[in-house]
Amino acid sequence: MSVSQSTNRPHGTAARAGQPTESSAELRFISDLGRKLLFTVHPKKVASRVAEAIRAHIGADMCLFVAELENIGIVNCAFDTKGEVLTNFLNRKRFEKWLDLLPPQIGYVEEDHKEFLIQGGPHTLEYISPLHINGEIRGAIAVGFEEKLEFNDTRARLVDAATQMAAMSVNLSAHYEAAINRSITSAKEEHRRFTEAVLDALPVSLYVVDRDYRIVTWNRHREIGTQGIPRDSAVGRNVFNVLARYPEGRVREEFERAFSTGQIERIEQQTVAEDGSTKHWVVSKVPMRDPVTGEVTHVITVGEDVTMRVEAIHAVGRAEKLAAVGRLAAGVVHEINNPLATISACAEALEHRVDEGDFDGVSALEDLTEYLGLIKSEAFRCKSITTGLLDFSRIRTGDRNPVDIGEILRSSANLISHQNRSDFVTLDVDIAGDLPLVNADGGQIQQAIIALATNAIDAMPDGGVLTFRASAMNNRVAIEVTDTGVGIPTDDMSKIFEPFFTTKEVGKGTGLGLAVCYGIITDHGGRVSVRSNVGKGTTFTIFLPAAKN
Repeated sequence: MSVSQSTNRPHGTAARAGQPTESSAELRFISDLGRKLLFTVHPKKVASRVAEAIRAHIGADMCLFVAELENIGIVNCAFDTKGEVLTNFLNRKRFEKWLDLLPPQIGYVEEDHKEFLIQGGPHTLEYISPLHINGEIRGAIAVGFEEKLEFNDTRARLVDAATQMAAMSVNLSAHYEAAINRSITSAKEEHRRFTEAVLDALPVSLYVVDRDYRIVTWNRHREIGTQGIPRDSAVGRNVFNVLARYPEGRVREEFERAFSTGQIERIEQQTVAEDGSTKHWVVSKVPMRDPVTGEVTHVITVGEDVTMRVEAIHAVGRAEKLAAVGRLAAGVVHEINNPLATISACAEALEHRVDEGDFDGVSALEDLTEYLGLIKSEAFRCKSITTGLLDFSRIRTGDRNPVDIGEILRSSANLISHQNRSDFVTLDVDIAGDLPLVNADGGQIQQAIIALATNAIDAMPDGGVLTFRASAMNNRVAIEVTDTGVGIPTDDMSKIFEPFFTTKEVGKGTGLGLAVCYGIITDHGGRVSVRSNVGKGTTFTIFLPAAKN
């Protein structure tokens, strides 16, 4: 390597004897370059203007500006003798090696083409002036000459002066660029946080999936609840792995339809929590399109909990059905009871005649006896149904007085314990000590509790545990009747309070017990809810408003 440092040059000398014109030209060059750089705020613009100005003024065959800047990277620009921008001109490996070797602090001449920073040029000499940025050498300005005689001290001084001015300008522009980048980054981060806050504030569960079925957004409401999954456990993962509890085939079909059709789809779903409570959801698949290509790039899934709305609709439907049954009962029950009484009386009269021997010797005596028994039993079963119907037609006013729900529960448990079919059922009574009184008809409330308990015992044919529990809850009293029986299928949950709906065998129930219970509690300003797990058991909860002091 042949290197000759230009230490003999009179750096900083204003003018040499006999060269006033040359000195004035240098001053004009520096002044013009300063004006050009005054409002140049981008390092790439600085590189271009400095390199072009030096090449044009000193007549170099090539001129290179290169710098490695923090947060920006390598900035470079080069021009040839005609002022055309060069491509693939930087010897990057040499430049990186040059930075690591910490070259001289002042400009120097390089004559070994293997050490040139400008590669592939016709030049035989490079003058390299280091760029000092923030106290460190972070780049250089290199000028190349095809003929060595074309280079002199005057040109070296101009390159050094331009390098110092470029360093100051790059330093300022780098700070400006860094400030702009920080501002943009801060704005992006602030926008991201704001967007996340908006999504988290929405009263719906929301997540977004891309074309590769990767989750890119997962809001806070998708994290909470029994179906919730933490955001860190979801974002970036395959949606089918995250939602492994759902049938993958069904979920995949929903996403594929959204991506292929681009149509919004709304799906009604039900989920059952571990405690047996049923949640109703409306899940919307909303495709997102690229504004340029129109292609569906993402699918937004929005899940809205509509449990309260569905339960309210069911409650209205049940109320309408109860009212219809009540109107029916008021109009026809008495008309039905009269012929039923006549049928029963005739059957009993014939049974007496059979007992007295009036039909002795008749070949069909045994059939007659069997048929009379069936007529009488079925007539009495019809009577029990009409009696149940009368419960709907009567206005349940009763005597509303402050009552102790704890005492009603204990009394109900005592009555249930004396039923023969409860021999294999263990009773458990748990009553809180701070129960407020309830303004109610004690007899009707007990009727509702016993109806629930009777159903609970029927749901435990092989025995189990029947629990009565009462507690205070937000100015209300909660009464729970829990069994460890067979549970209620999800499809039947919305129908259990309907009149005449029953899962029992024919003759084992009328399907009016829960409907009567629902009517009693509703008339008292309360409500009834149910949660159930098939094979694990069911809990009915009655909520009654506490009496005002």
